[in-house]
Amino acid sequence: MDHTPRIRPVVSCTLLVVTLVAGAVACGGSGGHPLAAQPYDAADEISSNLPDGDTKVDSDRPLEVGVKDDGRLTDVTAVDTTGRHLAGELDADGKRWHSTSPLAAGTRYTVRVRMEDGDGDPGSRTLSFETGTAKKFLKVAFGPQAGTYGVGQPITAQLSAPVKDKAARAVVERALRVRSTPAVVGSWYWVDDKTLHYRPKDYWPARATIDVTSGLAGIKVTDTLYGAPTKALKLTTGDRVEAITDAAAHTMTVKRNGKVINTIPVTTGKPGFATRNGVKVVLSKEYSVRMRGETIGISSDSDDSYDLQVYYATRVTWSGEYVHAAPWSTGSQGYANVSHGCTGMATGLAEWFFNTVREGDIVKVVGSQGETMTPFDNGYGDWNLSWAKWQTGSALRNNGDPERTDTIQAARLRPEV
Repeated sequence: MDHTPRIRPVVSCTLLVVTLVAGAVACGGSGGHPLAAQPYDAADEISSNLPDGDTKVDSDRPLEVGVKDDGRLTDVTAVDTTGRHLAGELDADGKRWHSTSPLAAGTRYTVRVRMEDGDGDPGSRTLSFETGTAKKFLKVAFGPQAGTYGVGQPITAQLSAPVKDKAARAVVERALRVRSTPAVVGSWYWVDDKTLHYRPKDYWPARATIDVTSGLAGIKVTDTLYGAPTKALKLTTGDRVEAITDAAAHTMTVKRNGKVINTIPVTTGKPGFATRNGVKVVLSKEYSVRMRGETIGISSDSDDSYDLQVYYATRVTWSGEYVHAAPWSTGSQGYANVSHGCTGMATGLAEWFFNTVREGDIVKVVGSQGETMTPFDNGYGDWNLSWAKWQTGSALRNNGDPERTDTIQAARLRPEV
């Protein structure tokens, strides 16, 4: 082969993410530049650690690509069938490239390698291989169901198997992606070994679009557990609707996008049954609910006993706290707290509230003598954690173990009139 002497470019970087071209910093390319020429087939000059034939590759092994004699690698790009790029590192002398992130199981990779020989002439080779299938998969189910929600609705991810190790949690969390338009700052929080919640720093923007996806398919989580494909989730938000109940003033102020649209006289929990303070999120709306004192431990012989059919009931806790019609207490609404924990109002106003709010809207209580809504075990109390504390629940942070609720208690579903 007749080679014309040329000035060879020098590459000094040692770290290469495979989507970057190693020689690009010195190879602008012109009609007379060696790398502007059509690459020749470098099959005899490029080596790898891939097995011969159709043998499937163990995903636990890194991918290695090398060049023989006095050539050097200029670009290595490895992409699987889902479009994920495999990160890697190039040795300082350009002789060897190896992957620095795990191979995904059960997929096919296409590896495009470019190099130049000792005379600066460009060569290329394309490799392909399949990785072995994992035996045990980690499945992820996103929630809630697709639809339109209020701006307080958290995103949930339920895992099919527990993940306890922090490094493994980081692998999972890094693969779970939440993107919104408009964009917001947000984070996942590990509620327990199988449950994650995602919320923004502040509430979602009104009229936002939220896309939730997983890149976990085939990714190694633990020595025996690999990610499974996950169905994507798309949500939208409606207006920003907030209902703020002042238990001390016996009023509820309802706002839409920051503007007051109604002020309602209410009654909340009396002493011994005080309504929970804090931010809650609408869980469901039930036109008619039978509420009985026995479900919250009140004896049928007690003066506090009740058995009522209640209408226009908007649920805000799994334990049975509602905003609902209470025609029996209209004389106290706006003046005194006489309920067993729920927020009661006149029937017409309860119907209006029922028709105004949707799942995910915010119901906040202040001025009550009751406890504060817990973050995770009785509905969506996620917003009662400060943003700083919320971030400690992420496995991607390096500030110690997250402070969190370790288990979600079983839903008690007990109405509190």
